[in-house]
Amino acid sequence: MQYEAGNVDIFNTVPCYLDNVGEHFYNEFPVITGNIGRLKISINRYQMEIKGGSLCKWYLGDNYQTMGRSDTQRAMEKLSDMLHVPIGKARVTRLDIAQNIITQYPVDVYLNHLGALKYYKRLPMIEAGSLYYIQEGRKLCFYDKNKEQKSQKEPIPELYKGRNVLRFEYRFISKINNQLGQEKVTGEMLYNESFYVGLLNRWRDAYKSIDKINDSFLNFQEMRTKQDLYRLGVLSLVERAGGQLEMIKQINEAQKQGILSKKQAYDLRKKVKEACSIGGNFTAPNEAIIELDRKINDAIKFYR
Repeated sequence: MQYEAGNVDIFNTVPCYLDNVGEHFYNEFPVITGNIGRLKISINRYQMEIKGGSLCKWYLGDNYQTMGRSDTQRAMEKLSDMLHVPIGKARVTRLDIAQNIITQYPVDVYLNHLGALKYYKRLPMIEAGSLYYIQEGRKLCFYDKNKEQKSQKEPIPELYKGRNVLRFEYRFISKINNQLGQEKVTGEMLYNESFYVGLLNRWRDAYKSIDKINDSFLNFQEMRTKQDLYRLGVLSLVERAGGQLEMIKQINEAQKQGILSKKQAYDLRKKVKEACSIGGNFTAPNEAIIELDRKINDAIKFYR
């Protein structure tokens, strides 16, 4: 907003520092657009917006690298110097917390073991090699970074060529001040230590909240009680149905059709989840999930 820029007349000053400057009218008011590198800028009499582009790509050259707290501060200071406005005072309206993770197995192996997330809609996109969890105002995105880079005809850095690269993004798309419990979120808050660490923790905790789907097998040598037999029977049905998510999907459809009551569907979903999460030797630990759990935890330790 203009008042956050202090004494700087953004409408008449900032365009002098932009490339590809153009002007048009919106609701009879003039709007000036331009760019500074890969960042797209829009200015009217009342405010300036950075409407497109990635701060990470703009400052580091690509988003394979991760912007640490000091990188974020230096990027803000550089942008402020180039535009001659205090970008640290600007309101943040979109925020992505992301990391590229080099994995042992192909990316789709990990996506297949990420199950339901409470209050989110799970949306797999098989052909694109991606998985989305969607809720109003936010998204969790898992996808094959190298595949995306190739589809956009962008170069892959040498370090990542020929490797499996899983990208996990936690996107705050709208009303981020409410979601983050702040009166407003500003540029300078992004490199405040406690705020920055809080964002990393949210990124990690969002991943941890996802139900993980383990490979299961029926080990009859471990069957000792009637309850064990019951659980093994449920696991067998789940496998025949195509897995935990498919079984829950069928239960949900039966509820919608009126075949099951709300309580019956809830009880069945609960039993399916319990059977799929039992310990002991009924289920095999999944190496891919163990690896990903470790690397997610390591990521936030490194960038604190």
